Amino acid sequence: MPRKLDLRTGRPVWSAYRAPAVPTSVLTRDARTDVLVIGMGISGAMMAEALTALGRDVICIDRRGPLKGSTAATTALVQFEIDQPLSILSKMVGNAKARQAWRRSRLAISNLAARIAELGINCGMNRAQSLYLAGTVLGPSQLRAEAEARQQAGIAATYLTSRQLADDYSVARDGAILSHGNIALDPRKLTAGLLLKALGRRARLHAPAEAIGMEDHADKVIVATKGGPTVTASHVVLATGYELLDVVPATAHRIISTWAIATAPQPRRLWPRRAFLWEASDPYLYVRATADGRVICGGEDEDFSDETRRDELIASKSARIATKLGRLFPDLDVRPEFAWTGSFGTTTTGLPYIGAIARHPRIHAVMGYGGNGITFSQLASEIVPAAISGLDDTDADLFSFTR
Repeated sequence: MPRKLDLRTGRPVWSAYRAPAVPTSVLTRDARTDVLVIGMGISGAMMAEALTALGRDVICIDRRGPLKGSTAATTALVQFEIDQPLSILSKMVGNAKARQAWRRSRLAISNLAARIAELGINCGMNRAQSLYLAGTVLGPSQLRAEAEARQQAGIAATYLTSRQLADDYSVARDGAILSHGNIALDPRKLTAGLLLKALGRRARLHAPAEAIGMEDHADKVIVATKGGPTVTASHVVLATGYELLDVVPATAHRIISTWAIATAPQPRRLWPRRAFLWEASDPYLYVRATADGRVICGGEDEDFSDETRRDELIASKSARIATKLGRLFPDLDVRPEFAWTGSFGTTTTGLPYIGAIARHPRIHAVMGYGGNGITFSQLASEIVPAAISGLDDTDADLFSFTR
């Protein structure tokens, strides 16, 4: 039933930082619950915390265990800028929908920051500026138009000339868009913190427990797990990342491979303000710093999901990423201390699919995150719990499977 993937390989930088342990138990007998969440990565954790905050009885299962899927492979540039520039997305889905998708993504970042603060989760969260650098997709004139499109949508954006970029950020590019309010954090610590909050509200976390079959009835969903026990739930949320279950339509969704490196800590060599950097290129390079001064740099994305081929490229891709990073910041020590690869799902528009699956109103799914995984996980944790509670989210149709 599940389409399995080896989601990551190598040594992600987050292994250098200890995340809280999340206790789980073995599913030994049939169980019943309001909501079954399949997946205990970042999206499953956000979903479990949001649902238990509403008083829902929740069971989470994962075939590996908490934090062991693609969550650890993210570089955690948590930003509202959708992979598809607003000026381009407007031509794909229309101006009104594109603007609203960008606005809602912006709101998701604010909501996530407030949520982390309110819950007191120690995940190294801090606000970061973001620089969207001129590249092969958008040159300086197109970047100016993109900045204007954002401003017209009510989203703050400042175009920087090459001189301003060099003077203020020590970056040599033809231009950039400056944004504010994005977030840097440790994704494993955030995931663990959310799961522990859900656990404190009596969520039941079972791992390893693999869903192998699903019966959808008018008033319930019965999920069979490997080894025998079933879970009967009023609703099921598929938070399986890029491992799609057969019930989820795979149309307009494809798997991408990406690579990343992290350097040794070098806080004194970092660029001013430690802004996020990413390119208006395809494939694009993306760069951020950690709290202790490491530089994380990733990119070189390719449109395939063959894990063996992907893993064989770690050495060569890491070398290319390090070379690109060195060109951007000649004073950095770009030698990788960590190098890893992972797979992620993306869609043509860059917008995620969130909501109930067609003809399966009790089965909800979240998929197609692209470069905005954590942002869209927050968005899903707003839309899906509202739907389960019988409420309408004003933007649900923007991201629905029937859009």
